[in-house]
Amino acid sequence: GTFLNLSVSDHGRSDSLLLSWDEPEEGAKGYSLALSSVGSRTPLQNGSAGPNITSFWFHGLTPGMRYDVEVTATLACMETTSQTVTAQTSPSPVRNLSLSSGGSSAMLHASWAHAPGQRDGYHLALYHSDSQTLVRNASILPNASTFLFDGLLAGSEYALKVSTLVGSSQASTSIHQWTAPSIPTQLRLSPGSSTSLVASWVGAGGAAWLHLALHNLLTQTVTTTLSARRGLTSYTFQHLHPGTQYWLGLSAMAGPYTMVGPNATSWTYPLSPGNVTLSTAEEQNSLQARWSTPAGERDFYLVTLQEGEDGAPTRNISVDGDNNHVTFHGLSPGKQYSVQVTAVAGPYRASAHSTAAWTQPLAPSGVSLSSQGSPYSLLASWEEAMGEGYMLALSPMEHPVKNSSLLRGVTNFTYKGLRPGTLYTFEISTMAGPYTSSPRRITNWTYPLPPEQLTLSNQGHSTSLQASWKAAPTGSTRYTGTLWETKSQEQVRNTTVGNNWMNVTFEDLVPGRQYTLEMAAMAGPYRSPVRSATDWTYPLAPAGVTLTNTRRPLGLAAFWDKAAGDVDQFHLQLYSKSHPAQRNISVGPNTHNFTFLGLSPGIQYFLKVTVLAGPYRSSSHFATEWTYPLSLANVSVQPGRRPQELQVSWVESGGGRDHLVQLSVAESLSIIRNVSVPRGVTQLYLEGLMPGSRYRVEIISQAGPHRTSSQTAIGYTVPLPPLSLSASPVSTARALAVHWETSPGQRDGYLLSMHEEGSSAPARNLEAGKDSTNVTLAQLEPGTCYLVGIWAVAGPYRSLPKNITGCTVPAAPTNLSLINPGSSSELHTCWSKPPGRRDHYRVILYSLSTQSRDRVQTLSPDAQNITWTHLEAGSRFAVQVTAVKGSLKASSTNVTQWTHPLAPANLTLGSPSASTLQASWAATGRGAEGYVVDVYDTASRSHVERVVLSGDARSHTFRNLSPGTRYSVAVRATAGPFHTSSPNFTHCTREYDALLA
Repeated sequence: GTFLNLSVSDHGRSDSLLLSWDEPEEGAKGYSLALSSVGSRTPLQNGSAGPNITSFWFHGLTPGMRYDVEVTATLACMETTSQTVTAQTSPSPVRNLSLSSGGSSAMLHASWAHAPGQRDGYHLALYHSDSQTLVRNASILPNASTFLFDGLLAGSEYALKVSTLVGSSQASTSIHQWTAPSIPTQLRLSPGSSTSLVASWVGAGGAAWLHLALHNLLTQTVTTTLSARRGLTSYTFQHLHPGTQYWLGLSAMAGPYTMVGPNATSWTYPLSPGNVTLSTAEEQNSLQARWSTPAGERDFYLVTLQEGEDGAPTRNISVDGDNNHVTFHGLSPGKQYSVQVTAVAGPYRASAHSTAAWTQPLAPSGVSLSSQGSPYSLLASWEEAMGEGYMLALSPMEHPVKNSSLLRGVTNFTYKGLRPGTLYTFEISTMAGPYTSSPRRITNWTYPLPPEQLTLSNQGHSTSLQASWKAAPTGSTRYTGTLWETKSQEQVRNTTVGNNWMNVTFEDLVPGRQYTLEMAAMAGPYRSPVRSATDWTYPLAPAGVTLTNTRRPLGLAAFWDKAAGDVDQFHLQLYSKSHPAQRNISVGPNTHNFTFLGLSPGIQYFLKVTVLAGPYRSSSHFATEWTYPLSLANVSVQPGRRPQELQVSWVESGGGRDHLVQLSVAESLSIIRNVSVPRGVTQLYLEGLMPGSRYRVEIISQAGPHRTSSQTAIGYTVPLPPLSLSASPVSTARALAVHWETSPGQRDGYLLSMHEEGSSAPARNLEAGKDSTNVTLAQLEPGTCYLVGIWAVAGPYRSLPKNITGCTVPAAPTNLSLINPGSSSELHTCWSKPPGRRDHYRVILYSLSTQSRDRVQTLSPDAQNITWTHLEAGSRFAVQVTAVKGSLKASSTNVTQWTHPLAPANLTLGSPSASTLQASWAATGRGAEGYVVDVYDTASRSHVERVVLSGDARSHTFRNLSPGTRYSVAVRATAGPFHTSSPNFTHCTREYDALLA
């Protein structure tokens, strides 16, 4: 039946309900309303409303009560429709709500009087007032009137909200109350400074306010009072008296509640004494400590005497808090002391320190002075003596004193930057504070410096060496030297000279030999480090140097005689004025000949022999000789830059002057060309020759009196390519016909290459005779292009290629079909892929039902289907597919198909008389080929009548029907084998009385 969409609300009123509904689409003649208790069929209230009314109020209801509400609508043809809903009135809030703590810090008790009307229960929500957070959430039975909240925070204000619940509705009221405070614990009072105390406690969250009172126990007066809000856990009391004991009391408050808490006592820190000093007393080995009295109070002073730099305590003395000095007797001599004075107040202390003071020291013992082999330093050492440090003094003869101070704990000192070879006096004393002991004395020498810039030189002599040096700056008295043979380490000479000597010469030495000289300076008992120098005597040059020619193998032999003296090695230098490279050879001292191999033929060479001894050399006069020339090698004949040229090239083997190039025809051996080229030229171009011909080349070379012929070389000129190349398809056969014309010149034949377009397969090659001008390429793929190349061949050489591309005729598509997928605007075309290749498919769709333009699509060569969209519904179409390769084509046969028609639109039914029913509709799109209209009896579901109409029909009237009967009508659009039906519509034929009226 018709749905009224009935809804009920109370708009915040607990004794009324408002009904609202939607008017039926076909309208209503009126409405009747009934309200009853849930589950009861007896109405409590009734009501009615006329047409076009969609709301109604029920008043005087019980709060929180559930009711059934029914609305009945009277429709046309005496029909009715009803809808029933269940609704509930809102509840009433509770009365006389109260909340009390009863002196408890963790509980609150709630009570109230019941609200009038019905209820499902109560909901209680307890909130913490400061944080506005929900603390408890409770739902209780409808007959309960009290509730206890426990586990609450002490000293806190809470708000309670009580709600009366009925279904999803509620009515609320609220109240506020405090819990009793809790007392803080673990109260502590400790000093923050000499004038402040820090108070701290635990459990401060149990009170809204804290009250603190601080008392001075010495004067029995209240010093400070303080009130603080919840959460404070510490407080610092300032501006107090140093070293004084105080008492602190604490109380907790919350709302109307106040509770006394714990108490604590503490001292402030005492102040440290000022101006602490430690000085010598009248008695020997005694020290007196003094200080000034600070402000505030203290119990007594603790005086501690500390020894040494680490401050180790040795004496402790306690004196009254009013005292300001103390004396220490019987202390150790030569030691450092300090004093610490501590003011004590209760458990706290404040200290101050003095500066250090000393007792009389003793002099050190075990003093020594050592040079340790250094010319610039002396090491002084001694045994440890008690005191603050040491005073050192070092003085050379007739020079000023050098003074130094060292701290205690050091038992040696090195003097640096001294004069070499000098006698020094050393003094040392011990210091302790203002005291200094008697000195200890000792003497010693520094080491002398060695001679400087020592050199040993032969000065161009073969039997003598001269030594020279620069004198040492200070302290030396004489020089000693020893000459050694460096290789054998045999001693040759010893010499000693005064400190004013600066050179000496050693005579009668061996030529070309290495010598080493060692020298040192002397001062007092010490000898300086040794300085050394080395050099060779000058070697003698070799004699009798000669150079002779060898033929097998090709080379030059060198000979020479050894001179007197020592030789490290011989160095041979062989070079040519016409050749950039040279030979440098080193041989041992016992070698007197050497053969140079691998030289360039036909070249004049020069030889120099040099004797080497250390860094010195002595060379002979030059010797000279020629090598024999060789014939040319690697003669080759290659095609030139043009088909009428040959390029002749060779490698010069060495030497020689001009070359003669001879050219002959290979078959006749007669010389047709003689060309002379100068030495240094390694290639020649021979022009004006016949393309594609075979030639022979021979080269004759000369070096001095010698002539040599090269080996004979054979070469070809490159043939000319064929002319006028063409390739065309052979009718419908899978073949190409290739044609060309013969070019001038000679050739051995033709080479053809055929490569399929886009294929990775290797090309097909075939040969043709030298007189051929055409060839047919068979067994090819349809619709495929081939790259055809052709060369003329002569010997190993080919002409430039001639290329052309030819394509075979493509194959036509087969198995073409045009399919309707059940759509009114789409057709699907598919076909079988033919063999071979193609550039693309050209697909044409023809409209057979209308005069619309043909649709053409170009598809990829691998496509096998296409879907046509946005076609006219209920129309007939034909399709054709053509394979295209360049300008070549092959087409399939044509096939046809229909699109589905669209269903008729805007179907309407009317009953112009009691026995007739008229159906009207509108065509969709271009319409349909025809229409089929069916009528059914709705009650019996039986088919009454069917009529077939033409495509231009838009209505039909069924006659001889039963009056006052409901019929169902459907209209189908047809196109070819397809049809589409509209939805079924129902309508009643008119009754006789309605018709008479």
